[in-house]
Amino acid sequence: MRNLFLSALVATFACAGCKHGPKAPSNVIVVGEYGSLTGSEATFGQSTHNGLSMAVAEINGAGGIKGKKVQLVNYDDQGKTSEVGTAVTRLIAEDNALAVIGEVASSLSIAGGQICQQQGVPMISPSSTNPKVTETGDYIFRVCFIDPFQGYVMARFATNPKDKGGLGLKRVAILVDQRQAYSQGLAQYFAEALKKLGGQVVATESYQGGDQDFSAQLTRIRDVKPEAIYLPGYYTDVANIAKQARGLGLTAPLLGGDGWESVQEIGGAAVQGAYFSNHYSADEKRPEVQHFVDRYTKQFGKSPDSMAALGYDAMMLLKNAIERAHEGPLPAWRTSVRDALAQTKDFQGVTGKISMDKDRNATKPAVVLEIVDKHTVTAATIPPQ
Repeated sequence: MRNLFLSALVATFACAGCKHGPKAPSNVIVVGEYGSLTGSEATFGQSTHNGLSMAVAEINGAGGIKGKKVQLVNYDDQGKTSEVGTAVTRLIAEDNALAVIGEVASSLSIAGGQICQQQGVPMISPSSTNPKVTETGDYIFRVCFIDPFQGYVMARFATNPKDKGGLGLKRVAILVDQRQAYSQGLAQYFAEALKKLGGQVVATESYQGGDQDFSAQLTRIRDVKPEAIYLPGYYTDVANIAKQARGLGLTAPLLGGDGWESVQEIGGAAVQGAYFSNHYSADEKRPEVQHFVDRYTKQFGKSPDSMAALGYDAMMLLKNAIERAHEGPLPAWRTSVRDALAQTKDFQGVTGKISMDKDRNATKPAVVLEIVDKHTVTAATIPPQ
């Protein structure tokens, strides 16, 4: 039933009187992007787009790929699943994209990935960490780690003794966004890892993304006196939760995942001293990192977050795959790019050395960042399991 729906969606969009732009000339490679440029997670989408566009500019400035310039065509899905189908279908059926890059939110990547898989178009998610994203099929990839590892990273950091770079905590409460596959998955993997490492989940509460009042859940959490609170949600909700938690007298450390990126900008004092797992740190001394940070800061006037770094890596890894692929008619070319992506090994990215495993997930390290004075500093680096 799903396949029939997706086929109809492609056919309808391609033939419903839409304004078709001119086909790209033969000396141009079209790369599609769909992301949340507006909406509740707009900061994520905008940063990813900045990283992508900077990579494309660098590629074209160096002569392109095999003598062809890259044309980045992007559409705003507004953070809505209902908009993803239109955006991805347009990239494939109208713009003839060789490959597609997107999304940040796992639920949106799953929706877009279903269309790309059925149409035989390789897709790379820069930062969707839920395992179900690449389970969609063999044309779907990512340049970020996945939630089972990310859950383990924060559980390891929380339970490690202080003399081994951790917090030395055992009793943790969890507050999860029941609307998001990302949040639910990360909560599950954190809880499983915490228990294996000798910790205990003392309470699990839930909310729905966009809620404004968390007092009931936080009061119940306060009553069990946790040593820390794990919030595997997106930064907009997390900032609000943190403020209300502090207002209710909860002083336990707050822990989170990569969805926290930008939380320090709106969470203020409530998130000071909190920790979250992430894909890279802008203060890492590796030449690839510092070169990227310098160029990005000059162009956009601020230090790049991990979404920007992952967007940049997604485009550069795609470039590497296109260079190794066999060019031909578009369907065959797409398949060859897919095959090259699957064979990626030890690609040196800004966010670390990337190799694709058998499930098309990136094997790479993670960092734990501490929020200090609206900035982040590296608290720990956890290698792949």
